[in-house]
Amino acid sequence: MTPSLTYLQFHAVLVLPVLAGLALTARYRLASRRVVLSGTALLAALALVYTTPWDNYLVARGVWWYGAGTVLTRLWAAPLGEYLFFVFQPVGVGLWVARYGVDTTRPLAIPVPTRALGLLAAGLVAAVGVALLDSPDGLYLGSLLVWSVPILAIQWAFGWPFLVAEWRTVALGTLVPTLYLWVADRIALALGVWTLSDQYTTGLAIPLLGLPVEEAVFFLLTSLFVVQGLVLFAWLCDRWG
Repeated sequence: MTPSLTYLQFHAVLVLPVLAGLALTARYRLASRRVVLSGTALLAALALVYTTPWDNYLVARGVWWYGAGTVLTRLWAAPLGEYLFFVFQPVGVGLWVARYGVDTTRPLAIPVPTRALGLLAAGLVAAVGVALLDSPDGLYLGSLLVWSVPILAIQWAFGWPFLVAEWRTVALGTLVPTLYLWVADRIALALGVWTLSDQYTTGLAIPLLGLPVEEAVFFLLTSLFVVQGLVLFAWLCDRWG
């Protein structure tokens, strides 16, 4: 199948218009405009740095590949469009979750045993990921879970009680962008912009949508990283400000 969209055209059609709409209708209830934008910029930079090695490794292993003619240029194994995605997603999610408020008057002090529970939860995610890596078809999902653990451990150890208390903002901030990204990703897969390897994926899919579970978990986790990171950043800035 000849893809009908290039990677950059995918961004032009399905990503950039959404970012423009979010920017034009932005509301800053989570924190001040300065805090939201600086926090979002920081998270986008971290996403680019942290995701690049893992993503390039999986592309080089053949976990997924790109349709003929869909890639303008590459840096290492990954195409330019991939790096743009690392930045565009945090920006979009950040502008979305900024619409929701949180109670930042809660004190930053959390008992060490309570923080340890956050580390324990992240450790359970790591255990599942390592177990999946025992089989070739668990490479994508297993490596994804292991890759996610340092971020989850930091965020949950720092302030999981605050995130739980603000569950409505965390849930709405995460799930709405995730659902949109699921649909956009499913379109890209259907058009052949990128293709997943049967060898390195479980074959499980989200009912009705038909999206591979690996892709679904990726967009859920990465959106969660941004939402949790920005919520905690707003809390920290308010307490220290």
